[in-house]
Amino acid sequence: MFTKMKNIDTTVRHLKTFSIVVVVSCCVICCFALWKSFSLVAEMQSKVYILANGKALEAYASGRKDNIPVEAKDHVKAFHQLFFTLDPDDKAIASSIVKALYLADASAKRAYDDLKENGYYAGLISGNVNQTITVDSVSVDINEYPYRFRCYATQSITRPTSTTQRSLITEGALRNVSRSDNNPHGFLIERWNTIENRDLKTTSRH
Repeated sequence: MFTKMKNIDTTVRHLKTFSIVVVVSCCVICCFALWKSFSLVAEMQSKVYILANGKALEAYASGRKDNIPVEAKDHVKAFHQLFFTLDPDDKAIASSIVKALYLADASAKRAYDDLKENGYYAGLISGNVNQTITVDSVSVDINEYPYRFRCYATQSITRPTSTTQRSLITEGALRNVSRSDNNPHGFLIERWNTIENRDLKTTSRH
């Protein structure tokens, strides 16, 4: 009799233990399933599908903070290319400068006005001079707002008889503004000034 009772008691304990293990396992599986579902939903919400040439391309959305260094450098590069890439054509010059001035504040406008007053653009046109720029590097400090930057570039000034390479170093700060067609990165260059602009070498053209 006592042996049977002991066996029944042992069986009951085993059943209780098994039941507890099953319940705990179910809870763990349910919690994991919920966590995984929320993770998948969040991941899907960060994806954007773009239709291009009949094909669906997948893109990922990200916060502005993640892209600040890349966008800031590209903004500075775009401004310098528009401001300093000039052809001997008054309409082409005006078009490039207008686009550049959308990306900067009055400090860039003052630099443009000074160059214009000194006859720089008129000299390019009358002398059939072509000017291009290569941005070598841009450093941006995003630890403090407005973001300070420094741009290192090389100018190439092509005249009918010679080509001059010039070193160009500028600095300024970047302030956040609304994005637009004229300012896709949503930055505005302020307190822009030239630190260095000197001749490196001049070679004759044959």
